[in-house]
Amino acid sequence: MPLENENITRIFLDEKEYILIGTAHVSKQSAELVKEVIETEKPDSVCIELDEQRYQSIMEGNKWKETDIFKVIKEKKATLLLMNLAISSFQKRMAKQLGIQAGQEMIQGIESAKEVGSELVLADRNIQVTFSRIWHQVGFWGKTQLLTQVIASIFSDETISEEELERMKSQDMINSVLNEFTESFPRLKVPLIDERDQYLSQKIKEAPGKKIVAVLGAAHVPGIQEEMKKEHDLGRLTELPPKSKVPQIIGWSIPILILALIAITFFHDPSAGLKQSISWVLWTGTLSAIATALAFGHPLSILTSFVAAPLTTLHPLLAAGWFAGFVQAYFSRPNVQDFESLTEDVFSIKGFWSNKVTRVLLVTVFSNLGASIGTFIGGADVIRLFLKLF
Repeated sequence: MPLENENITRIFLDEKEYILIGTAHVSKQSAELVKEVIETEKPDSVCIELDEQRYQSIMEGNKWKETDIFKVIKEKKATLLLMNLAISSFQKRMAKQLGIQAGQEMIQGIESAKEVGSELVLADRNIQVTFSRIWHQVGFWGKTQLLTQVIASIFSDETISEEELERMKSQDMINSVLNEFTESFPRLKVPLIDERDQYLSQKIKEAPGKKIVAVLGAAHVPGIQEEMKKEHDLGRLTELPPKSKVPQIIGWSIPILILALIAITFFHDPSAGLKQSISWVLWTGTLSAIATALAFGHPLSILTSFVAAPLTTLHPLLAAGWFAGFVQAYFSRPNVQDFESLTEDVFSIKGFWSNKVTRVLLVTVFSNLGASIGTFIGGADVIRLFLKLF
């Protein structure tokens, strides 16, 4: 007899039956429901809301041990990795509170598919494509807000009952949550929710067999119901956004302007030009060094930030955080134990700052952030001194 549950949605389309299971990612009941549905329905395919990268992360839990922290910094992935860890921290703290494993419903979907002989379909879009399209959409202030909320999640001690999690899976609650979400980040909803609904729906429709079970975050179910009525171009949805020339133009314009103003000032009044130079060095170097110190950076990393920031801020292809991060990784090199304890350390603020892996990432990101703030303040002071002279 077919299972009936408020978190199960059945769709009949083109002689195929689709069973969508709306889950909360840290809910014990969700994992149990996934197991029950798959074992009862014995579908031809089981689709899960994971991409290849996240699937491998789940299946190879010790992959962290192989991370090359120098390569992460060199490839400019420190911010992305730190954001991933912060999001993971928030989800894992909630899962730990409830005594389960984060993403247990996806793991259960994988295991149950194997047990009943269903074909496993990784139905979600590559997470790096999603992040790239998010980053492209939100603009400067959106990026600032997003980073602020992600970092703030590290400091959150929010607790939530499993009953509240289950109530979040009701249709009305989902809609209200999405409404609040789009009010805060209106541009973020398109790549994070809408496009992924389209991608997920198309992958589910293309899954082999006549009966398909899909294990999905509850927030995606209403959108996927609508998107399954349409055809979507997966190629278009996985295109990386074209790189805008605006940041590059701004990146070169600011240092050229600063250097030009200092040069002109030096020509007319060397003492005023010296004041501009000292102001630039002190603002960019000091703020970058302070930010590195806040990340508990090694003394030589702090010094490196101070020395590098005045120079790297005048070259858009360089960043103070790269140099500070390399020095931090060299003098406080993460060992195997740091990588092994990483999944536990991200549960707390203390763990984030004490683990050598996350501290390297924090040093890299904070040093860059401090240098960026120093660029605006130091640049404003250079302009002030220039206008004062003329």
